[in-house]
Amino acid sequence: MTDPIRLDGKVAIVTGAASGIGRATALLMAERGAAVMAVDRADGAIDTANAIRSAGGQAGVMQTDCATESGIAAFTQATLAQFGRLDILHANAGISGPLVPSLSSDLAEFDAILRVNLIGTWLAIRAALPHMTHGASIICTASVAGVRAGAGGIPYSASKAGVINLVQTTARALTGTGIRINAVAPGLIETGMTSMVYEDARKRGREAKIGQLNPLRRGGEPAEIAQAVAFLASDAASYINGQTLAVDGGLTSSLPFSPRPVAGG
Repeated sequence: MTDPIRLDGKVAIVTGAASGIGRATALLMAERGAAVMAVDRADGAIDTANAIRSAGGQAGVMQTDCATESGIAAFTQATLAQFGRLDILHANAGISGPLVPSLSSDLAEFDAILRVNLIGTWLAIRAALPHMTHGASIICTASVAGVRAGAGGIPYSASKAGVINLVQTTARALTGTGIRINAVAPGLIETGMTSMVYEDARKRGREAKIGQLNPLRRGGEPAEIAQAVAFLASDAASYINGQTLAVDGGLTSSLPFSPRPVAGG
């Protein structure tokens, strides 16, 4: 019996693949059998592609801006030229801006965050769709910050809320095509984007406090988000569409409160 979580024969584009969630997803998809185009402005995209090839997988790489029409057209066409098809898009490229809510963000900062996180995601979807057929899957990286306040700055949170709605409305627009689109909403994950939080906690001797607000009482790893993305990309998720899967240790499952340790725990 064929494993439905395998991705053999499929071709995937992963944006923001230089590090963090993007790199973890690219590596896992390749491990599951997909050919992967690793895309990012940073040199790390080359390292990601090389790691896939070293493990015996198929990979292409392109360094370009994932939030411009020209850059997106370039990596889409490069994927088709190298692999001949497109089955999966993980629109993951993003930037964070301020980590705490503040009214001080100026227009340039707000515009830049929306351009990369929301408009770039939409442009990538729009470029991919003409080359996708029944059974293809799009996964966008949203955030718990787009679900509720308190997990990020105002521009970042607004951009990720936009991604969640973009997934919902695009799913409706794709009615009858057999192409699915979903999002993952990571909680606190240790990546370059959150490195300041982790480094500060370690410097202060408060590493054990990281992730204390979620029921699992820990932060997450990029590989844990990659598992969710690969699942949504696979045939095992064939009836999941227009949804946002929170991968956050349970953070968004309840209203904020100060949990007491379980007795005897």
